[in-house]
Amino acid sequence: MVYDFVYYTPTKVVFGKDKVDETGALLKEFGAKKVLIHYGSHHAVKSGLIARIKKQLDAEGIASVELGGVVPNPRISLARKGVELCKAEKVDFLLAVGGGSVIDSCKAIGYALFNGGDPWDFYDGTRKPAGCTPIGAVLTIAAAGSEMSDSSVLTNEDGWLKRGCNSDYCRCKFAIEDPMLTMSLPAYQTACGVTDILMHTMERYFCHAEGSHLTDEIAEGIMRAVKEAGLTLVKDPGDYDARSVVMFGSSLSHNNLTAMGNASRGDWACHQLEHELGGMFDCAHGAGLAALWPTWARYVEKRDPGRFIRFGKQVFGIDAKNAEDTIRAVEAFYRQMGMPTNMKELGIQPTDKQIDELTEKATNFGKRTLGDFMVLHAKEIHDIYTRARG
Repeated sequence: MVYDFVYYTPTKVVFGKDKVDETGALLKEFGAKKVLIHYGSHHAVKSGLIARIKKQLDAEGIASVELGGVVPNPRISLARKGVELCKAEKVDFLLAVGGGSVIDSCKAIGYALFNGGDPWDFYDGTRKPAGCTPIGAVLTIAAAGSEMSDSSVLTNEDGWLKRGCNSDYCRCKFAIEDPMLTMSLPAYQTACGVTDILMHTMERYFCHAEGSHLTDEIAEGIMRAVKEAGLTLVKDPGDYDARSVVMFGSSLSHNNLTAMGNASRGDWACHQLEHELGGMFDCAHGAGLAALWPTWARYVEKRDPGRFIRFGKQVFGIDAKNAEDTIRAVEAFYRQMGMPTNMKELGIQPTDKQIDELTEKATNFGKRTLGDFMVLHAKEIHDIYTRARG
């Protein structure tokens, strides 16, 4: 059956070649007077992209300031710096130029600008946001789907805690999706993005509650298309059609479409497990997810092996007889993409003490369990981390 739901996707998506040249007009449409241009590496400057965007802002009479330096697993310290810069410069609109890390950093800045106080308050649960400074995004990486989601994740260097905040207030006003901006991405980043996109859908697909047949069909179609596009990009990184599928798939995978009508919003255990892995070892999010999922799958598959069998048949096109057939197909795909299937392949080897610490942080120091497909307590979480070492 289709369960009651509210589907809220207010972000205006502008998709296609050279759509980045509409940034200034979109900022004017949404009333921006002074904009923070927030980005990651110096590549955004050296490539001419920041200058290209600033030229449009100048043409529209919109002032701007810049703040670069966002890294994967974005840091709360840079968000705090952004808050102070925006206050001093009287910024009224935030423009993220990059991928999910930059967008998430903008969301943290936006929360603190609007609500006052320290941005980490919204990530450790001390406070709930009552609003957010408006945000727009120019995507240069297709992965996290933050451009259409209500979520963001930040890392606090004090204890290396990685925490998320979900609120509709942070949803982007607009997102420019120009596949041409992803053409120069290294193969590893592309593969990490494809993995993250698939996992956003898989987290919603693997839930223990009754689901909607229509939603399943939508999810499976998205995953098939993104998987096939990912394999195409391994052979031909310049394939525009494949870049387009991955970029739009990123948005569709995390705007909650594939959870609509289901009795559950999904499992999310792998994401929570990876958050702690990323916080401790600073690994790429997509690669961390790939390193954990096979172990998680083997640990929980007994709860509903039929779900795994359907996944193998519908998404990977195999005649799966059991869950293990599907898990092996996923591992084979990860390896084709250059992704790891355990922590050893990821290049990390946590000690027993670090496994204990990861488990403690994943349970939020004993305050929560993880998962829906199978509820994971501290013992199960510890087991999965241990077995995933490889």
